[in-house]
Amino acid sequence: MPEPTPFNGSNTAWLLISTALVLLMTPGLALFYGGLNRSKGVLNMMMMSFSSIGLISVMWLFYGFSMSFGEDTAGGLMGKLSSFPGTKTFLAETDLWGTTGIPVYVFMTFQMTFAVITVALISGAISDRAKFAGWLLFAFGWATLVYFPVAHNVWGGGWIFQQFHPLDFAGGTAVHINAGAAALGVALVLGKRIGWPRESMKPHNVPFVALGAGLLWFGWFGFNAGSELTVDGVTGLAFINTQVATAAAVLGWVLVEWIRDRKPTLVGASSGAIAGLVAITPACGFIDPWAAVLLGLVAGVVCALAVSLKYRFGFDDSLDVVGVHFVGGWIGTLWLGFFANTKANSAIESAVGAQDGLFFGGGATQLGRQAAAAAIVTVWSFVIAFGLAWIINKTVGFRVSTDAEVEGIDITEHAESGYDLHNPGGGGGGSTGAFALAGIGGSASAPAAQAPASESVAG
Repeated sequence: MPEPTPFNGSNTAWLLISTALVLLMTPGLALFYGGLNRSKGVLNMMMMSFSSIGLISVMWLFYGFSMSFGEDTAGGLMGKLSSFPGTKTFLAETDLWGTTGIPVYVFMTFQMTFAVITVALISGAISDRAKFAGWLLFAFGWATLVYFPVAHNVWGGGWIFQQFHPLDFAGGTAVHINAGAAALGVALVLGKRIGWPRESMKPHNVPFVALGAGLLWFGWFGFNAGSELTVDGVTGLAFINTQVATAAAVLGWVLVEWIRDRKPTLVGASSGAIAGLVAITPACGFIDPWAAVLLGLVAGVVCALAVSLKYRFGFDDSLDVVGVHFVGGWIGTLWLGFFANTKANSAIESAVGAQDGLFFGGGATQLGRQAAAAAIVTVWSFVIAFGLAWIINKTVGFRVSTDAEVEGIDITEHAESGYDLHNPGGGGGGSTGAFALAGIGGSASAPAAQAPASESVAG
């Protein structure tokens, strides 16, 4: 490991801002998921995101960062626990690679926010039916056995990186494919919600969905552009690619709705934005902006179609984590095998050891590497997630009882509800009750009136 460079104020300031932006994404995800969910489970849905902030942050400090970015151990499958223990002070140390001049604590916190939201993403697949205690046990086990080692393998110089040199600028494999595969595994263990797919389970608060998507879009600039770790031309490339790919994905998703359903929806536009953000994540610092636009269009269209896979195959992925994050992550990861080029980012060859994509004269080598890394992460995450969820369900219990699910998981798990349906204060026109029910203005019937023709999508 090279000697670290002196402290760099501009790089550090940018990463501090990026860290705050990425942290904001998890409350944004809570709003996005909460709005997509039914009203009787909105608080439980949001609690799973907020609890991820609490649990994973502490785990990351004491051993997660060491497992992810510490010195290789176990054949490169994880980092040594003694590399950056939470009981040791790293106040004087700068970056780990000797090039950015960023304090270890700043980089540690930046990557902490990635770990937090990756775990929170999984929760969208199991809404309305998971015990909160079971969720916390699952989050603890999955982060330890899957996310921390996978982060080391993809970003920390571990076995996958050494063997395949995959490109993943900000988390196509480590975050989205990883979370999407886990979401499928745990959804299969918990089974279908009562009444699914016969009963309509539409989003209960579309304005929440749009607000959450907007906060995610805003925070994603820190997620992607911040991953360059320095303030340079590649930072700008990742920034503009994040914007144009997401914008194109919105158009792609809306176009599918327009052709298929004759009605474009705000839920669809919000979902398209998330699909574009997911797909551009691994590619944002390695491709040209025109290729980012194409990527966004493809992701918007394909993910809009992919959310129907759960009906075809009969798995209840409540908020379409598989259809958006897993499928979108695969699209973005494979896209690099076609469009990555050293003119956009010289680190592809000089630092990462990867090659140009197929359309830039590099042949199919990098495409194969991208596919291999994505497949390994898919199997790793799915198998462990399925096993963990099965063990939890058979021991302490992961799924709530039928009565609890029918009554509403907010009441049975948290003894509170998101909306006051009774309006005990009365009042002339009942406006207080209308605001309490709709969440953001409107009448008591507004959520049903705003819901799109199709069931909730994206997450």
